[in-house]
Amino acid sequence: MKELKVVDAGSRDEWDGFIKSHPESNFLQSWDFYEFHIARGKKVVRRLFFSGEEIVAAYAGVVETAKRGRYMAIAGGPIMDFKDSNVVKSVFCDIKEQGESTGCVFVRVRPQEELSEKSLALMKEHGLKKAPMYLSVEHAGILDLRKSEEEILAGASQGFRRKLRKAEKLDLEITAKASASEIADFCRLEKLHAKRQQYVAFSEEFLTKQFEAFSKNDEVLIYTARLGDEILAMNFMIFYGAEASYHYGVSSELGTKYSAAPLLHLRAMEEARKRGCVRYNLWGIVGREETSHRFYGVSEFKRSFGCEELKYTPAHDLVLKPVAYLKNLTVEKVRKKIRHV
Repeated sequence: MKELKVVDAGSRDEWDGFIKSHPESNFLQSWDFYEFHIARGKKVVRRLFFSGEEIVAAYAGVVETAKRGRYMAIAGGPIMDFKDSNVVKSVFCDIKEQGESTGCVFVRVRPQEELSEKSLALMKEHGLKKAPMYLSVEHAGILDLRKSEEEILAGASQGFRRKLRKAEKLDLEITAKASASEIADFCRLEKLHAKRQQYVAFSEEFLTKQFEAFSKNDEVLIYTARLGDEILAMNFMIFYGAEASYHYGVSSELGTKYSAAPLLHLRAMEEARKRGCVRYNLWGIVGREETSHRFYGVSEFKRSFGCEELKYTPAHDLVLKPVAYLKNLTVEKVRKKIRHV
């Protein structure tokens, strides 16, 4: 096996240059996503693998401390050629070493690889087992931005087009900004939305730090639909590499009534095309058969866009401390059942 040189990444340009060169990647492995975690006081690992002078692989992970045990989360990575067995082996060996050196019970990995029998076999080959809980999105709705707006609308459901026409008849003000006032408004609306939809809202600090990390390099816009002085709906969009990601979305009761959200998405797609994005990720959806899942309703809304469904290889755990891991396993299985996820 040819030995690769492995280093801690220290350059944003070098890191993002490599990550963005892989069309399957998105903000989950971006430099600024881990700047956000650092701002939260988290330990972050960012590793680059060189063959000679060429970067051939990279992964970033965040160390999370929980009562059930410390673990490292690697969402949307590692980024590498999964067909190159030498690179794959080197990366997973390093992941294990980094997990051990940071005192983790396990490392949870959700690769940016499409689900297949081969991808599952590869996880097993390198000693990983399927995780009891997801890590970021494992089943996504994707729109191809190489299609025109007319082509996308032609593929959408009649219900979606009807909602869009309804919103277009109103005198809505649509804005796209990356200002402190916008994230403050988003946080206020999210609390109301969470109360109405009965989920636990993110803290204002969490959302604000995430917004600040991406806004420094023009990677985020908050889309807002207003009717007069009232905010109807807001979308938190991240633009990174080939992908525009619908990260969060919230609305008021009136916003739901007037169907403001579809219009926000069309405006975001226009911006994504200007930035050279070829993929619009509507983010997580669940299977049509999962009617009791708490994300079932929003998943059907996303399907109304006529999106293609992409299933990533699900989260897998590299267990480092088997006895301690059993506690985590029990806790997460119970939580999954309680949360209906």
